[in-house]
Amino acid sequence: MKTLKELNLKKKRVLVRCDFNVPLDEVGLITDDSRIKEVLPTIEYLLKTEAKVILMSHLDDPKGRVVEKLRLNEVQKKLSYYLKIPVAKTRDCIGKKVQESVMKMKPGELLLLENLRFHKEEEENAISFSKELSKLGDIFINEAFGVCHRSHASIVGVPSFLTSAAGFLLEKEVRVFSKALENPWRPLVVIIGGVKIDTKIKTIEKFLKTADHLLLGSKLAESILTVNGLLVGREFPEKEITSRIKKIKLTNPKIHLPTDGLMSLPSLQENYLRIGAIGTLRKEEEIFDIGPETARLFSEIIKTAKMIIWNGPVGFFEKPPFDKGTKKVAEAICKNYSAFKIAGGGETIMFLKKYGLIEKFDHVSIGGGAMLALLSGGKLPGLEALK
Repeated sequence: MKTLKELNLKKKRVLVRCDFNVPLDEVGLITDDSRIKEVLPTIEYLLKTEAKVILMSHLDDPKGRVVEKLRLNEVQKKLSYYLKIPVAKTRDCIGKKVQESVMKMKPGELLLLENLRFHKEEEENAISFSKELSKLGDIFINEAFGVCHRSHASIVGVPSFLTSAAGFLLEKEVRVFSKALENPWRPLVVIIGGVKIDTKIKTIEKFLKTADHLLLGSKLAESILTVNGLLVGREFPEKEITSRIKKIKLTNPKIHLPTDGLMSLPSLQENYLRIGAIGTLRKEEEIFDIGPETARLFSEIIKTAKMIIWNGPVGFFEKPPFDKGTKKVAEAICKNYSAFKIAGGGETIMFLKKYGLIEKFDHVSIGGGAMLALLSGGKLPGLEALK
């Protein structure tokens, strides 16, 4: 995989795939611009080399049609604010008018293309769409780790037509996760929670071979406990996931599941809270957080780690008091000053930002799905396309 500094970029049209899929509020304003700030070093480097910089990205999922509130106008404003230069923007991402805008560019100028997903051909990985995009550049740079697990036209199609390389952010993500997979510092402690069970089972299977400890929480742990008969009266996950869970042996000393939890009613009535052993869960109750005994056990294991990978909260942290377990886990991680700390996933990052803990981690990955796919030992289409 080539990297940015290996290429001669002067006066070249450099097409950069970014991940500007930022959250918006009700009126369309950006509520978190982290994904924009992450790619600034690559953009600034390209501008200094006198490249003609063309940025492209998707925003949300407009399903192949133009949705006015999903135009990249607010992204354009943020880029101009941070870079302190004018940033031009097109009304589309392909076509004659876009090509004319690119042809008028001078070295050191920046152009932002419109939302790629206004065209259904982007997600379909249509060759015709890839060709149209590739006409806009001489060189392709992938700076969108968060969508590298997708086989979309701007991720895997365009690099088949242009000289391609990884941007600084993508290069860093690959370097960090390669270290975690191939030569981790030990003990390696992996914490996995959240509600997306299907995407995380593969990660568990992989880390059963490479990690020293696996700490599991939230709906993921609940599903494993249910399938193994340790939680009664709960709904089983879908058939394929159930089958995979059955192959995970709970007698494996690496696996650590909650032994107690904070229970409430599905309506989350705050006047009904109960801490109890997992096996005492009543029919009308739900588990919304790990209990104090589990939090203590997890914290003791985290203290021993030399490398920590965290993806997914261990409880329903959005609503106190069900954030206590995740707080305890985060506190233990942050107090382990000798460990290399990696965090990733949308909910995890949301939690870290809420409590001002981002700076306590050595690496925070903005690509949750791509992070899990890579850590599961899978090949990411976006990375393979750069080889």
